[in-house]
Amino acid sequence: MTYCIGIMLDTGLVFASDSRTHAGVDNIARFCKMTVFERPADRVIVLLSSGNLAGTQAVISVLKQRNEKDEMPNLWGAESMFNVAMLVADAMRDVDRRDGQHLAASAISFNASFILGGQIRGEQPRLFRIYTQGNFIEASLETPYFQTGETKYGKPIIDRVITRSTSLDDAAKCVLVSFDSTMCSNLSVGMPIDLICYQRDSLAVKRRRRFDEGDAYFSKLGQQWTEGTREVFNRMPSLDW
Repeated sequence: MTYCIGIMLDTGLVFASDSRTHAGVDNIARFCKMTVFERPADRVIVLLSSGNLAGTQAVISVLKQRNEKDEMPNLWGAESMFNVAMLVADAMRDVDRRDGQHLAASAISFNASFILGGQIRGEQPRLFRIYTQGNFIEASLETPYFQTGETKYGKPIIDRVITRSTSLDDAAKCVLVSFDSTMCSNLSVGMPIDLICYQRDSLAVKRRRRFDEGDAYFSKLGQQWTEGTREVFNRMPSLDW
């Protein structure tokens, strides 16, 4: 399973993803699910992937190869983040056309989806959720974040804290708490956690961090969240029977 989240704020974007993949309890591995395409002063594009690992890696490899060989259209030539979303969707469909029939022969379907966000010079930051079929939606004032994978344990924390006016620092802290809560309740999500806080109009990734097992800040954050939750719970009034 996977847990990935992208958040759109007035001041920028926050992205985070776990690194655990598994095909059964005896086949667990770690793979980074965050891919960054960056050309300073021009564009920052972040992809968070979920679903079948072979499928998501194939899609990302297609995008990278088109960039490296300067095959048009590609991510470096896209004029908007909407066009980037279209290019990712096209790559997904290309991989599905190549592999889909072979997967179907083994009763397996193509399964890859993405959270896409970033900024291209000349337009505002944007955030998209791209589904397996290649269709996608864009974040709005009413829906400022997208999640994929094992979302249910972290979602209530995000819903109670995050608004468009939340600062990047507070949003990053909230996201890490949501990961801590998810990992407490679901073993299929695990570290390392990759985190990016992108400052609006910076057109460069300046704040990126990986949290591995035993990270002092992450451990302290989880401990304080647990203690604080218990303290607030104990202060709540008892039911009047």
